[in-house]
Amino acid sequence: MDIAAFLGIIIGISAVVVGNIIEGGNTAHLVQAAAALIVFGGTFGATLLSFSMRDVLNAFKALGMVFGGRSHTPSEIIEDILGILVKARKAGLIALESDIKNIDNPFLRKGLTFVVDGMPPAMIKDVLYQEIATYEEDMKNAADVLGAAGGYAPTIGILGAVLGLIQVMRNVADPSKIGSGIAVAFVATIYGVGAANLIFLPMARKIMNKVREEVFIRELIIEGIVGVESGMNPYFLKTRLNAFLSEHEKSE
Repeated sequence: MDIAAFLGIIIGISAVVVGNIIEGGNTAHLVQAAAALIVFGGTFGATLLSFSMRDVLNAFKALGMVFGGRSHTPSEIIEDILGILVKARKAGLIALESDIKNIDNPFLRKGLTFVVDGMPPAMIKDVLYQEIATYEEDMKNAADVLGAAGGYAPTIGILGAVLGLIQVMRNVADPSKIGSGIAVAFVATIYGVGAANLIFLPMARKIMNKVREEVFIRELIIEGIVGVESGMNPYFLKTRLNAFLSEHEKSE
C-alpha cells in the first residue's frame, strides 16, 4: 500500500477541519447534505458528459493505483528475469512452460508465453510495446477524467453557494437567519475547492506518476524477455538491465 497517499489525503482534510475548529468554527456546520449533493452530483454529471463511460469506469479502476504500492521493484524484476534466463539456458525455452503460470507479473508472463510459443523477437517487441502504448493511453484518459473533475468542482461549488444565497435572500426580512444562511451557502464552495485541490487533482497527478513507473517496469521486462529469447549470457543481461535501470534513475 502507498502510505504517502493515505497520509496525504488524511493530513489535507484534517488540516482544513482542525483549522476550522481553531478559528472557532463548528465541525457540524461543514456537513451539509444539500451542498454535497450539488457539488459531487454536479461534478459527476459534468465529467460524465465530457468523457465516455469507458473512460469514467477506467478512472474508477485507476483509483486502486493511487493507494496501491508497487507489486515488484525493478531489482526484483531483474532477479526474476535472470533466474528464468539461467533455467532457459540449461533446459531450453520449452522448460519454462511449466513455470510461466507461477509468475506473478502478468506482463512478464505474457511475454514469456510468446517466447515459448516461438514468436519472433521483433514481433514480441512490437506486440508488447503496443500493449504499453494502449495501457498508457487508457491510464492517461483516466487521469484526465479526475483532472476534469478537479476543474469542474470549484465552479459547481460556486453554483451551490449562489443557490444557497438565493435562499438567504428569501429570508432577508429576518436578519437573524442571514448570518447562518450565508455560512451554510459557502459550505458548497468549500466542498468544491476542497475536493478539487485535496482529492481530484492530486489523484490525477498520482496516477500519472504511477503510470510512468509501470511503463518503465514493462520496458525493463521487454529488454529482459528479448535477452531470454536470444539466450544471452546472464552476466551480460544483468549488466544491460542494470544500465537500463541506472539511466532511468538519472532521468528522474
